[in-house]
Amino acid sequence: MIFSQTEMSSVQEVNPMVRGIRAPKILQSLAARITQEITQGAKKPFQQVIDVSSGDPQRAGMAPISFIRQVLAVCIYPELLKEKSLPPDARQRAQKLLGVCNGGSVGSYSSTSRGIPYVHKSVAEFIMRRDGGVSSHPEDIIISSGSENLLSLFLHLMASGEGETRTGVLTPMPCPHTLPTLLDMSGVTLVPYQLMEDRGWAVDLDELHRALKTAKGRCEPRAIYISNPGNPTGHVQDRKSIEEVIHFAATEGLVLLAEEVYQDSVYGQEKEFISYKRVLFEMGKEYSETVELISFHSLSGACMGECGQRGGYMELVNLDPGVEYYLKHIQDPYSPPVLPQLALEVMVNPPTPGDPSYKTYSQEILHSQSTLSQNAQRACEILNDLPGINCQPGMGGVFLYPCLHLPPQMIEEAKMLGVEADVLYCQRLLEEEGVCLGAGCENEQEEPNYHIRLCVLAPPATLEEILARIRSFHLRLLDRFP
Repeated sequence: MIFSQTEMSSVQEVNPMVRGIRAPKILQSLAARITQEITQGAKKPFQQVIDVSSGDPQRAGMAPISFIRQVLAVCIYPELLKEKSLPPDARQRAQKLLGVCNGGSVGSYSSTSRGIPYVHKSVAEFIMRRDGGVSSHPEDIIISSGSENLLSLFLHLMASGEGETRTGVLTPMPCPHTLPTLLDMSGVTLVPYQLMEDRGWAVDLDELHRALKTAKGRCEPRAIYISNPGNPTGHVQDRKSIEEVIHFAATEGLVLLAEEVYQDSVYGQEKEFISYKRVLFEMGKEYSETVELISFHSLSGACMGECGQRGGYMELVNLDPGVEYYLKHIQDPYSPPVLPQLALEVMVNPPTPGDPSYKTYSQEILHSQSTLSQNAQRACEILNDLPGINCQPGMGGVFLYPCLHLPPQMIEEAKMLGVEADVLYCQRLLEEEGVCLGAGCENEQEEPNYHIRLCVLAPPATLEEILARIRSFHLRLLDRFP
């Protein structure tokens, strides 16, 4: 037997909520419990828990971008408009944003249920700059408390039918760890398509056709979800791959749901972010006027890293007028929170050359990007040097997604305990070394694959500590077996 009776009891305590689901919240709950025990004086082999299971760089110790915090601080407390220690452009931006708020205050409701029109205009202008002049209209922008809320809104609207007529969504495996639960809660069927790990987690056209074919008779696929850069794989699609997906969606009559949250964090050699909308419009009117596309972006992206602000937007392209009307006018009787809207405006409209804050802002963004790139390379090298771990290099985003080749005894032990083997691996790592990783999300295959999810956007010293703890645990685990 691999684990003691005490360890087995600890796993079994979690079992009712872990069995049958990937349950990332279970590991985070365990991390919170261990942290509380340390606070109360319990002796552990480590002094603190380091949680790098989600893409939250500030939780891992990364500093926020100064300009966005300065602007928001002045918006919250306008007396700071007189504070000369703050950059003048930060104060000017705050004054302008307060001017578009009802009553000149962030404490007032937005002027419309859709939010502040000025922010929609800024987002549309950002999209046009990003996409080389491809038109974008403020009325096609919907802002809410995070991109997941927006996706959930659309999924609930799209959900219909039962059995073989139930709405299905083609979903990459692996996918964002919250997505399967979101799909289930929305009443739609997850139709998995496997990303090609041996090709750096690339999207494969034949696999899309296979997934669509196997869904027939089980549900009615009506959309395809894709994240670029990949979450949690770090894969960055090239133009040819995006064109293939668009052509596939057009041929099969699928709505394209493009999550592009990590568009500002591409660091792979000779890789660049190209939006689905830009490629769609460059493919000609046959596609640009017919393919239904919804793209998502968020404050939680790597460089901003403002996960706690819970701000995001989606842009609607070619949607049915009735669907658009619902999303724009009936979806929410309440306006979105004001501060996340203002933070979004700063994200899409940052300081430019010549502005007093530009030098500091550009240095902080560069620091974040270089830290991410160097950390991803360092972590990949260390993980690949461990027996039983294989890690594809990252190209973008904030995660690495290494594959675990676990001893058969551990897999059998996990089966006996009713958990997936990678969940058990993460739990043991958390209990023994105080590192909280995410477990894989694609184990519904005939031949399960086991993976861990690691956010690498953290201070380099913190990452070194994380990697040292993982190495110590992993080698110790392998020593337990003959």
